[in-house]
Amino acid sequence: MTGAPVDGPPATMTPATITEVARDRSIVICCGSGGVGKTTTSAAIALQAARLGRTACVVTIDPARRLANSLGVDELSNAPTRIAGDWPGELHALMLDPKGTFDDLIARYADSEAQAEDIRVNRIYRNLTGTLSGTQEYMAMEKLHELVEEGGFDVVVVDTPPSRNALDFLDAPRRLTHFLENRVFQALMAPTRVGLRFMSVAANALLRTISKVAGADIVHDAVAFFQAFEGMEEGFRVRAARVRELLTQSDTAFVLVASPRPDSVDEAVHFAGKLADSQMSATALVVNRVQPRFASDEQLAALAPLSSPGVHRDGAAAALADLVDNLAGYTLASDREEAAYAGLVAEVAPAPVYRVPLLNSDVHDLDGLATVADLLFGQDGA
Repeated sequence: MTGAPVDGPPATMTPATITEVARDRSIVICCGSGGVGKTTTSAAIALQAARLGRTACVVTIDPARRLANSLGVDELSNAPTRIAGDWPGELHALMLDPKGTFDDLIARYADSEAQAEDIRVNRIYRNLTGTLSGTQEYMAMEKLHELVEEGGFDVVVVDTPPSRNALDFLDAPRRLTHFLENRVFQALMAPTRVGLRFMSVAANALLRTISKVAGADIVHDAVAFFQAFEGMEEGFRVRAARVRELLTQSDTAFVLVASPRPDSVDEAVHFAGKLADSQMSATALVVNRVQPRFASDEQLAALAPLSSPGVHRDGAAAALADLVDNLAGYTLASDREEAAYAGLVAEVAPAPVYRVPLLNSDVHDLDGLATVADLLFGQDGA
């Protein structure tokens, strides 16, 4: 991620309640570091949208199986799977398959099946879809375009990888467009030897770089790949430009997900700053696994005499004193957590902040997901 802003005019994104996000927005991007409950939050938002009568799809570009687990299904594919449930709308989910998505795009833009097959069997293409950095983010961009423009969904919720990779996802449209406009790429796309001779130094440098990944005979494979690709780049360029528009439109929401852990807070602050650099902003902040605060300062002050140190107590009075001490300890832990992410709250202001308490167990089925959704959206009175 270069940190360069997304091309185009400044976004008109505004803070919104989490209920408004689920009810009104057409794209929701959930971002955060690993292990903060981002996947569960994404699924809960999609579930709430279905509860509100919308047709929702939640998609993860993280290859882990956490989304399937949170929805109580054995597995998810690269195509939307409808999740059965008692709600007026529809809930769908998928797990991104970068290679399958790339194959679909080749089939879409190739002039013939022969051209598509020439690309699919090429070693450059197989490396591109299997190992090269950035392919996952490019294909996530393409899948988002497909779901929004052709899927028939009211809202698409994207569960991104841990936040620094999510930044690659946000920047993928710009990077792909710049690559397609690069003179080296244009030279390699030329069907004649003249173009290759004209850009021989730059072209050879590029081919040497790729050869480190793909192995022997790379020059032949590279030339064959780019020539087989001829005429298809415009479709990719148009879609990349459209995704840039989608990411900055007013009904796209960025929900930042964090936990009270210092590393999670630091990562979320970093991501909020990168959003600002890209002319975007956090729509809402969700802080997961927080220690609930069970009493106000006034209530604790009123109970303090019951646990005064140095006072000997017996029976019920001693038991009550222990409970008051325990309450004070939980309150102190809650206050420490609140202080730990106070800077993050200030960073995303005026975006609303939602606190989801630490649960006794992980979410592994729809009942558990419904509990999280109730805790999250209940803060809006939903």
